[in-house]
Order: sequence, then structure tokens, then C-alpha cells
Amino acid sequence: MQSFLCLCMFLILCSYCVLVSSLNDEGIALWSFKKGIGQDPEGSLRNWNYSDETPCSWNGVTCKDLKVVSVSIPKKKLTGFLSASLGSLTELRHVNLRSNLFSGSLPVELFEVQGLQSLVLYGNSFSGVVPFEVGKLSYLQTLDLSQNFLNGSVPITLLNCKRLKFLDLSQNNFTGLLPEGLGGNLSALEKLDLAFNKFDGPIPSDLGNLSNLQGTVDLSHNLFNGSIPPSLGNLPEKVYIDLTYNNLSGPIPQNGALINRGPTAFIGNLGLCGPPLKNPCSSEASSPSLEPFLPNNLPPLDGGGGDGNARGLSRGAVIAIIVGDVVGICVIGLLFSYCYSRICACGRKKDESGFGFRKGGGKGRKECLCFRKDESETLSENVEQYDLVALDSQVAFDLDELLKASAFVLGKSGIGIVYKVVLEDGLNLAVRRLGEGGSQRFKEFQTEVEAIGKLRHQNIVTLRAYYWSVDEKLLIYDFIPNGNLATAIHGKPGMVSFTPLPWSIRLKIMKGTAKGLVYLHEYSPKKYVHGDLKPSNILLGHDMEPKISDFGLGRLANIAGAYPALQSNHMTTEKPQQSKQGSAPSESGTVTSTTTSGSCYQAPEALKVVKPSQKWDVYSYGVILLEMITGRTPIIQVGSTEMDLVNWIHWCIEEKKPLSDVLDPYLAQEADKEEEMIAVLKIAMACVHSSPERRPAMRHISDALERLPASSE
Repeated sequence: MQSFLCLCMFLILCSYCVLVSSLNDEGIALWSFKKGIGQDPEGSLRNWNYSDETPCSWNGVTCKDLKVVSVSIPKKKLTGFLSASLGSLTELRHVNLRSNLFSGSLPVELFEVQGLQSLVLYGNSFSGVVPFEVGKLSYLQTLDLSQNFLNGSVPITLLNCKRLKFLDLSQNNFTGLLPEGLGGNLSALEKLDLAFNKFDGPIPSDLGNLSNLQGTVDLSHNLFNGSIPPSLGNLPEKVYIDLTYNNLSGPIPQNGALINRGPTAFIGNLGLCGPPLKNPCSSEASSPSLEPFLPNNLPPLDGGGGDGNARGLSRGAVIAIIVGDVVGICVIGLLFSYCYSRICACGRKKDESGFGFRKGGGKGRKECLCFRKDESETLSENVEQYDLVALDSQVAFDLDELLKASAFVLGKSGIGIVYKVVLEDGLNLAVRRLGEGGSQRFKEFQTEVEAIGKLRHQNIVTLRAYYWSVDEKLLIYDFIPNGNLATAIHGKPGMVSFTPLPWSIRLKIMKGTAKGLVYLHEYSPKKYVHGDLKPSNILLGHDMEPKISDFGLGRLANIAGAYPALQSNHMTTEKPQQSKQGSAPSESGTVTSTTTSGSCYQAPEALKVVKPSQKWDVYSYGVILLEMITGRTPIIQVGSTEMDLVNWIHWCIEEKKPLSDVLDPYLAQEADKEEEMIAVLKIAMACVHSSPERRPAMRHISDALERLPASSE
């Protein structure tokens, strides 16, 4: 009996040993990784059990053929160190441990996993240097080590990672020169962010070879010195180059991607000069042309007395006076340059309360102007240059975050450049740069923009914040993702295939746009007039809900000095802007020119210099209805005659053309909706009546559209 009990105990122990040792090598490596974790407050690793045969069912672990290919445990507040055991996962491709509390150095073994494709460790407390072995990661495409405490120089071996597309080393303590050949060897790079480090030396000229870069190339807040290499202008035109707060000097090159950049891309570099900054380069201030030609054989200036001492100033005295004047100008220029740099430096400092804005946006500002303005000047004492002003309490970003974000050029026009900006938290915004000028009209600008910022309606694009400085004015809107109505009606140039909108969606857009205009005309604080309504200014949201954009833009641009000739909101030549994904409506086979298409939406009386009227918007809305019903562009060629859409409709009526010739051919398949289309056509014709008094109010138009059957939507 005793021997039987011993045998049972032996079998139980053997079973236990088999159970304990059942975890495969991949799992043992990850178990060692878990042992290096000090705290797991959210229990993200609670199902990591040593008794499992494989780790493939563990949280954050992805396997292929029982081999671990990915370890992804972001934002779980994990503490501890990064175990070298990860280096034994031979098939590991992706590591994402971002936004935790890991510390210590980066294990060399991790950089010996030659198949690693992405390593994302940002937002931890890692310290030490980047291992030299990083050069072994020949398949690496993403390396994000930002927001840590890493130091030392970037290893030259990084240049061996020729597949690298995303490199973010920002917000660390890196020092030294950038590796020579970075631009030539890492030609696949699409994102480069080196901001908030201590890199020094010149900016490598071969960075201009990175032709695949997108968004923002951020070299700000470092110690780079020397001149800006002109080769940076070879970067793609849509790339935003941020060089703020370095020790750069000399003239700013004016070529390629460096052209038309505002001063905010260069502030904090006391030695930079030339446009777009206000301090001229010394070579400009001491141009040889300032010294006039003085011939050696000047005849005596005889005033009639014949006294040789009365001949006037000698040549040497004249030169001395000119040189003195030049020196004085230089001194004054340096003084203003110093004051300008002080303003810039103050403007970029964060408020002591941290990132984000308090409601009201303007409280808590600090005085940082070199010269206090007296009461006779336009800028008030409490206005700080380089200050982002929030227009509602939901705005939680500041100027630094806005400038650091990825930016993509959506379009350019006479008014300025429009960017799509993607903040670090993923929020998309549309930022319109109004340009320079208008420095003496701040109060007027502030009053206008804050009134617009109060407008809240589901069919109006919301203005979230604005930025004012002497040199630059920015408007920050919600980003609307589905482009504009012009593109939805006509497609984009070069599109291989294009599917026109069905009638139900067109009717939805018509109704929503009418509601937005009713709000502007009837319920907004000042019963506004849009003044520039056209399809490219009607944006489409996620569910194709229309949102009227560019409201008040003409007035603001006029104040800001973007184009001083503008006298009202009514604009006739503006190109598609602000988050419009695509360009102007494409030319169809019947259109010979779109250069004056903007004027087709103007009411006839608007060509006169008169006070803007809400009936202008009614006319513009009517033209848009006609465009949506007919599928035609605003200018149509009939034989040898070119006419606008309204005149073409009248011509069709006079010629007694059948309805099928007027309606968009694509709508022919929705014959059961023909009565609704005719009803909308009648509304459109009432809107484009030549007499303003005969046009209906937008409220009545909206009511008429709402009476159409709801089932049509």
C-alpha cells in the first residue's frame, strides 16, 4: 500500500513538471519580458499564464505559425524595464509599447532581430544611447523613440536602414551632428521629426534629397547653426519645414518649398534675415547703390564770390556722411530685429497652466512687447502677438501643438494657403493662412472673427480658433472630410471613373444648404449675408451633410491685407479653398472656359457697388440648384456662343427643349422622382429671378423643400 502511494505521488509530480514546462520558447521569452514589468495597474497582462502551451492567445501578442510576430501593449501605464529576452523572438516584426512608463536603457538584443519592421517606444522614460546595432535592422520602416530621455548622438549605422519611412526622435536629449549622408541613404523617408533635442552643427544639405517626405519636417528647438541650405527648397512643395528656435543665420533662401512660408517657420533664429522676416539682411542695408558715383574732376561750385573755400563739401566729407547714415540705419535695424526676436520668443512660451486653453482664450497672457503701445495705436495693451485664441471651450490645443502637427497643403489662392493639419492626438483641422498685413486693424479683425466664431449650426463649418500677429493671421476650422459639392457634382480632373450623386443625396444637400442659409439670414447675431456662395464653398461631412464654408472670409481677408482691393464679402475670382479635397469643377465636353465661372453665381445687381443683400445669396443658391439638377457646369457652350447656366435654362425654355435635355442624364434612371425634380427646378427659377424683390426669402425656400416627400431622402 505504501509503495502504491509513492507511485501515485511520483506520477502527480511528473504531470506537474510536464504542465509547468509546457510553454514553448516564444512564450518563455515573453514571460521573461513580463517579469521585467514592475506594475500593471490595468491588468493588461492578466491572461499571460505560464501554463499555456503558446503565448498566441495573450493580450497584445500576435502570432503566425505559432511564432510571435507582434507585441503591442500601448497606453497601459506599465512600469519596469525592457527585457533583452525580446531579442530571442526571431520572427518578431512589430513592437509597440508607446505611452507607458518603461525606463532604463534600450536592450541591444532587441536591435538584433533582423526582421523587425516597426519599433514604437514613444512616451516612456527610456534613457541612454541608441545602440549601434540599429544598423542591423535592414527591414525597419518605422522608428519612433520620441518623448523619452535618450541621449548621445544618432549612430551612423542608422543609415543602413534604407527602408525607413517614419523617423521620430523628437523630445529627447540627443546631441551632436546629424549623420552625414542622411538625406542620401534614407531616401524612402516620409516623416522626419527631430524637434526638441540638442542637435548642433549645420543642417545637412542632402536633406533636400528626401523627395518622399510628407507633412512637416520638424527640426525646431535644437542648436543647428549656420545658414539654411538652399537645397531644402527641393523638398516637395506641400512639405512644411519647421526651423524655429535654432541658431541659424544668414538670408532665408527663396526657392521651392521655402517660398511663401510665413515667419512662424523661422522665428527664434536671431541671425536669420530677409523675407518673410522683417529684419533685412546686412547686404541689403549696405548695398553699393547707396553710395552715389562721384567723378574726380568736379568743377568748382562758384557762387559768384570766387572764394575757393565756398565750393561746398569735399568728396571725402560726402562719403563720410553717407557711411554714417548707413551705420545709423544698420543700428536701428538691429534694434528692431532684437525687439522682433523678443516678441517671437515670448510668443512661443507656454502658459504656466500647461497645454490647452481656458475658456475665453485670451486670459492669462503675458506682456512681451518691446514697446508699449499708447492709446492712439490700434493694438490694445493686452494683445499679445503670436497668440492662439480659442473661440469655444472645447479647443484643447495650443500654438506649439498646431505648429508641430503634420500639415498638408490643400490648396493655394490669392487669399493664401489652406492646410489640413493632423494633431498628435489624431484631431484633423483645416487651417487657412490669410497672409501678412493689416497690422493696424486688429480690433476690427478681432470683432469680426469672434462674431463669426459664435455661429453654431450643423450646416455651417465651425470656426474653432484664430491666430493673430503682425505678420500672420490664421483661421482654424473643423476639417470636413468629403470634399466639396463642386467635386461631388462634376468629379475631379483626371478621375478615371466618377459616379454622380443619386437624387436622394442631392435633395439632402439642397435642404441642408437652405437650412444653413436660413440660419445666417434669420437667426445669426447680425443676420449675415454670405456673399460668395458656390459649390466649392459647400463642404460635405461624413454622412454627406452639407456645411457652408468661407463665410465672412472676404471681410477678414480684406482686414488682414490678403488682397486689399476686396471691398465686401462678395468675391468673384476666389479658387476652391479650406479643406476642399480636389480642385475646381472639371471642364466637361460642353465647357470651354472656367476662368469666370465664379461670376456665374453672382446676382446681376452685385456687379454694382452696392450694399450686400440676402437676395444675393438667394440667387447664388438658385444657380447651385440648377447645377445640381442639370449636372452642367456654370458656363456652357451652345454652338459658337458661350452662356452661363441661368441663360442656358432660359434658352432651353424659349426653344421648348424637352425636360430630358435639361435634367442630368444620370437622373433618368430615377424617373419616379421626376415630379420632385420639376418642383426643385421651379424653386431654382424663382431664386434666379432678375429682380431681387421677386426672389423668395430663404425661409420660404427651405419650407418648400421640406414639403417634398421625406421618403425621397
